[in-house]
Amino acid sequence: MKEKFVADLGVGDSVADVFLVVEKSLHRYQRPNPRGEEEFLRLVLADNSGTINAVMWQGAQGAYRSCVNSPLVRITGQVTTYREQPQVTVENLIPVEKQQVNLADFQRASERDRREMVEEIRELVGGLENPYLRELIHTFIQNREFLLAFADAPAAKSIHHAYVGGLLEHTLETVSICLHLETLYPRYLNRDLLVAGAILHDIGKIKEYDAHTLNFEITDSGKLFGHITLGHQMVKEAIEGVEGFPPDLAAELLHMILSHHGQRDWGSPEPPKTMNAFALHHADYLGAQLNYFHGLIERNKDRGANWTSMDYKLERSIYLGFLAGEED
Repeated sequence: MKEKFVADLGVGDSVADVFLVVEKSLHRYQRPNPRGEEEFLRLVLADNSGTINAVMWQGAQGAYRSCVNSPLVRITGQVTTYREQPQVTVENLIPVEKQQVNLADFQRASERDRREMVEEIRELVGGLENPYLRELIHTFIQNREFLLAFADAPAAKSIHHAYVGGLLEHTLETVSICLHLETLYPRYLNRDLLVAGAILHDIGKIKEYDAHTLNFEITDSGKLFGHITLGHQMVKEAIEGVEGFPPDLAAELLHMILSHHGQRDWGSPEPPKTMNAFALHHADYLGAQLNYFHGLIERNKDRGANWTSMDYKLERSIYLGFLAGEED
């Protein structure tokens, strides 16, 4: 049984527990190592409470091979600091079998109740005025297998909403942003299309990720096609089962799904070419970015510094000084 979680680790603590390796990389020493070691190992360790960086100075190559064989490892070492951030200096690393641990200890989950989020989806679908869009989404949410997968799925392997229930949470946030945008431009944005597009835009992720693996591994279908293509196929097949579904409505909804990443460099076959598609893309992007930003703040707010270290995804450090007056 796991005894100490990442969130409980403080500088100076001894570490002797099981962690999930989410990143691993070998690095060459810049100067000759007195013990004859040519490389050291950098790791990112995780459990359901968060992540922490780690370094192993000796036995790096053997430890790296152990991490390849099993993402779960028993670590012994000490919590030190590196660039003003906590870091585990690893003395020993032993692989652990998946069957020996409680999976829930290593998979983060949404803080929101998944059953409540599913009910919100049902209410949104029930509120759609367009009968074709309402029937279309009902074909998905009335399918128990789909609904269970949708409720468990992460929205990503890392970066944003990367936890059980993350796809539901991200979907509802995207819907909420879309609904606000529609109130600003009601003449040109279609409420029902935006709600339907927001609910369906990422459903391909239930086939892209395996939610029952420790690292949300990408499936063969996910590697071959990606969630945009998978989602487009799922929705297209469902549309064909709705009698009389208007071709123009189908074309715009499918375009919204294909273009929701915004540009070809980000994975969309085409950029958004309708105002509804443009709004969905920016709602999706904003929700994902804010979740990442929020996670960065949460991981750093109790460390006593006014700034985070450099974040290479955002290409900046984040100011935390305002949090000092949060209670006031």
